[in-house]
Amino acid sequence: MSADELLPPLPADAFERVLCVVAHPDDVEYGTSAAVARWTSEGIEVGYLLLTRGEAGMDALAPDEAAPLRQREQVAAAEVVGVSSVEFLDYPDGLLEYSLGMRRDIAMAIRRFRPNAVVVGAWEVEFAGGMLNHADHRVAGLATLDALRDAGNRWVFPELVTEGLEPWSPRWLLVSGDAAATHGVDVTGEPLERGIASLEAHEQYLAGLPWHPPPRELIPQFTAEEGRRLGVEHAQLFRAFDFEAPLSEA
Repeated sequence: MSADELLPPLPADAFERVLCVVAHPDDVEYGTSAAVARWTSEGIEVGYLLLTRGEAGMDALAPDEAAPLRQREQVAAAEVVGVSSVEFLDYPDGLLEYSLGMRRDIAMAIRRFRPNAVVVGAWEVEFAGGMLNHADHRVAGLATLDALRDAGNRWVFPELVTEGLEPWSPRWLLVSGDAAATHGVDVTGEPLERGIASLEAHEQYLAGLPWHPPPRELIPQFTAEEGRRLGVEHAQLFRAFDFEAPLSEA
């Protein structure tokens, strides 16, 4: 790939606080957590918002047993990459439905955390790599996209203002797994190692998936493919929307 065809890195000073919104425990760990490790190592504060507790994700465990286990593993995975703010909502795993209530809950989290950037997974039926996207992922992505606007509008969910949560509009939306990636984060070296370890922290969950490749094989494969598009050894790519960019550049 020629230098003219390479994707640019995200601006070094683009943001100071990042909120990652996903459907399930482990969703952040498939590559994005390596970028999170890079960000936290640079002093950027990162928080996670999970819409479910992952209770339907383990065939061998009933939901009331799986949920606390998966929460513990997610908290441990977050700690590996320097994230201490991990919030779980109570939407049903595997049965997410787009709703005003979900938009309100995400908008509330955005106003509370006040991030400069929100990271979310792609909401298309088919996403990067030609894989079919989970229904919960699609709902989470689209609800978060809309909640971004809600978070900045005091007249949408006005009760949030009454509760002391003033409007907040993040500058950036970063979409992982989007086939039309525009920017990347170099995760070569220590960020990649921590990203791998973060997926490995989901030990009991992965033990119930005998077909699942070891994280140390899987994650470098993803990040090496994306690294070629950034001109580095390993990268995590995003489709980046800068809401403060001139319209001709957006």
